[in-house]
Amino acid sequence: QVRLVESGGGLVQAGGSLRLSCAASGSIFSINPMGWYRRAPGNQRGLVAAISSGGTTNYAVSVKGRFTISRDNAKNTVYLQMNSLKPEDTGVYYCNMGGYLGYWGQGTQVTVSS
Repeated sequence: QVRLVESGGGLVQAGGSLRLSCAASGSIFSINPMGWYRRAPGNQRGLVAAISSGGTTNYAVSVKGRFTISRDNAKNTVYLQMNSLKPEDTGVYYCNMGGYLGYWGQGTQVTVSS
């Protein structure tokens, strides 16, 4: 059974930075794609950033150039560095392993004040 635990969310002013972490249990982390999704108030969950098992990254247009996803296979951890945060980045951020039908974390709240 895989468990994903996010951390690093919080309240930050616009222009600030946060770093989210997601620690995965189990032994299949290194062979799976990982992703961060966001559910903004009143919206559905959408992809923010993803990283393949080989390290190829993909970003939503709205965060490209501001957010960076990375992974440390030795620590079974994926990160999301978020810079130049905007109020529209506010939402619950979920860690994902293996795509939409894969495993999900419980989510961590990110609130960006203007």
